[in-house]
Amino acid sequence: MDRDYFEGIYADGPDPWGFETSEYERRKYDLTLAALPRRRYARALEPGCSIGVLTADLARRCDAVEAWEPIDAPRAAAVERTPDHVTVRDAVLGEAEPLPGAPIDLIVLSEVLYYLPADEVAVAVGKLLDLAAPGADVVAVHWRHPIDGMELDGDGVHRRLAAMGRLTPIGSWVEADFRIDVLRLG
Repeated sequence: MDRDYFEGIYADGPDPWGFETSEYERRKYDLTLAALPRRRYARALEPGCSIGVLTADLARRCDAVEAWEPIDAPRAAAVERTPDHVTVRDAVLGEAEPLPGAPIDLIVLSEVLYYLPADEVAVAVGKLLDLAAPGADVVAVHWRHPIDGMELDGDGVHRRLAAMGRLTPIGSWVEADFRIDVLRLG
């Protein structure tokens, strides 16, 4: 992850992607929550939570949420937005490990994996799967169009997840702009 890239994006404003106001984002969040196979989770992990809009939604379905955001300004916003049973910390996907605690039974990878080099996606996700509870659900949600400077788009990311072999597909939702895949750790 290139911190300078994200620092530059957030330098333009506190919500550069319109997470709080965009109809696209609200629809994507609603469909992500609807895709969750279980009504309740003990502990979720959400790397790259940004300002915490989806994180706050996940908190309603989870006893505990650990959210990662390495950039100071959005991390502070996520802390303000989320309830007490959410831990927001400075951590980077592919580098950090979850804090000790209840087993992780939900991993939400929302618009984060294409920011990794293509050959690091399986390694980063594999580290998370190694620390998740057997049978944990993994929800991947990604923009399907090319992103300047990134090796993968959302479809490429999801193909890499499917090829990992450790994850069983549960369901998918595909639209012109984004896709949601729900997988279960075998």
